[in-house]
Amino acid sequence: MMSIRRRSATTSYPEEMEKSSGKTPQPRICCLISLSAMFWVLILTFHFSAFSAPPIIGPDQPSGNHQFLLEETSMQNIPKFDNTNIQKPPVESENLLEKVPSLPPPAIVPQPKPVNNLPEAYNLKDHVTDQYSSGTGSEPQQSQLTDKIPPVIQNQPKKPPQSFAFEKALRMSENQSDPCGGRYIYVHNLPSRFNDDMLRDCKKLSLWTNMCKFMINDGLGPPLDNSGGVFSDTGWYATNQFAVDVIFSNRMKQYECLTNDSTIAAAVFVPFYAGFDIARYLWGYNISTRDAASLDLVNWLENRPEWKVMGGKDHFLVAGRITWDFRRLTENEEDWGNKLLFLPAARNMSMLVVESSPWNANDFGIPYPTYFHPSRDADVFIWQERMRKLERKWLFSFAGAPRPDNLKSIRGQIIDECRNSSVCKLLECDFGESKCHSPSSIMQMFQSSLFCLQPQGDSYTRRSAFDSMLAGCIPVFFHPGSAYVQYTWHLPKNYTRYSVFIPENDLRNGNVTIEERLRQYSPLMVKQMREEVINLIPGLIYADPRSKLETFKDAFDVAVEAIINKVGKIRRGMIEGKEDKDFIEENSWKYALLDEDQGTVGAHVWDPFFSKPKDGGSDPGNSASAEAAKNSWKSEQRSQKF
Repeated sequence: MMSIRRRSATTSYPEEMEKSSGKTPQPRICCLISLSAMFWVLILTFHFSAFSAPPIIGPDQPSGNHQFLLEETSMQNIPKFDNTNIQKPPVESENLLEKVPSLPPPAIVPQPKPVNNLPEAYNLKDHVTDQYSSGTGSEPQQSQLTDKIPPVIQNQPKKPPQSFAFEKALRMSENQSDPCGGRYIYVHNLPSRFNDDMLRDCKKLSLWTNMCKFMINDGLGPPLDNSGGVFSDTGWYATNQFAVDVIFSNRMKQYECLTNDSTIAAAVFVPFYAGFDIARYLWGYNISTRDAASLDLVNWLENRPEWKVMGGKDHFLVAGRITWDFRRLTENEEDWGNKLLFLPAARNMSMLVVESSPWNANDFGIPYPTYFHPSRDADVFIWQERMRKLERKWLFSFAGAPRPDNLKSIRGQIIDECRNSSVCKLLECDFGESKCHSPSSIMQMFQSSLFCLQPQGDSYTRRSAFDSMLAGCIPVFFHPGSAYVQYTWHLPKNYTRYSVFIPENDLRNGNVTIEERLRQYSPLMVKQMREEVINLIPGLIYADPRSKLETFKDAFDVAVEAIINKVGKIRRGMIEGKEDKDFIEENSWKYALLDEDQGTVGAHVWDPFFSKPKDGGSDPGNSASAEAAKNSWKSEQRSQKF
């Protein structure tokens, strides 16, 4: 039987062709499989090596998304093959993959060394987020942030904020329920040799007069007789012009915000009678004696815990004398005064004096004491109203003596003009005229004048300036050092509101006469200026230390408030790490004239008035001003004879 062979169903058209051609199909199939396998191996190898490895940031490589952009750019350069028409081989390619040699691993770029000085504005989170935000929009995890922190940041301990012992005192000002918050004063309990012992030995406080009579009534002196009706019935005393030491200290005893806890104090008061101390030894004593009490005081203070809080920058004291009595520069026996204000410790303290130095930063001017020390607000109101209603028949007046030995003094010229004017009242203080030293005679003249002339005395300032303003008389100054740069706590910075300024050189050179200048002010302007002066009276007088004004701030209150503000500013600056490195102490008088929002000083129209004398480089407080201090003692000698 004949067998029939069935055609295989798997026989393909190519196979038939191969059979017909007589060639074996195996070599072609192997070739196709090898090509296809190698192509896919290359694709897969490149994919895993390029996209699965973490980005490596080298010193010269871009980081973050920039790395991926470079890799994508590299792929664009690879030739693209169209594999849609290529049939996949029906064989497994695992064995083939094993035979394909593996690509070398990516090169490891060494990491850069940590930077020790990172910029302050370095934002770590932003830096890391940029690297991980390659289109996903997700934030990195905390672990990722920690891994990316440079070692210099990870290992650096946090520096605790600096704390200060006075921070509690600063916080007190925020306590709205405490009326004394931010106003507390701590008073050192000094040994009696620094204050009370001087009063017990008051006969030695002046070379020419017995100061004991001026120490009664808490330093106000004896009451003044009002038989002429010049004064009020109460509150008027024969007060010595250098008695501020004891008056201020006794007022402090009545201060409503005293504390025994120095940690809450806004300032620390040192009740040392510096003015009385130096007054005992200015004539006929060596410098060791003159400096003894000052050195003793500084040694005592520096051993106190209160001093160590700020090194004395929160301490203040009062001296009822001009600053030149405390500014001896050398150790020469013939030089004037002591060196209290030049001691390193004293440079940190604030000293309140009746005349300060324009070129130094550790003293501040406060008013001379007048004869009026009210104990009630009503006494002030009544006096002010009386000064408003007075008829004033003199255009201007002057009380004083010439200075023939001082070639720069304009007093002689002022006296000559006043003598020759029909609208000027003159009280000459030479030739033994007692009226010049009589409080009632002086106040009566001031009360009858529209303007009162206040040229320099033996030094820049005069008590007469405050006596005249107390009388409602508009002061006329000839040097800015007589008031404008002295009493910046107590007088308006806009001096034209309450005074007239005629530069000394204008008189010397004959550019103007006093009468001509004063006649330029209209009656309305005079009235406005006089009202300003009368309104200033409460802040220029010292109230009776045995009482307290209720609504007015007297000279004591104004000074204490200014000291508290000064100390508070220093404390806040220390906390904030601020330091005025551009401060020039020689320009201290300029800083006092700045508004609160101003911080720098420049050229000023008054610079010629405060140029230092060219006398071999010596400080002005050691030459001309020291001589002026000596002369002031001579004037004091004359003034005590009434």
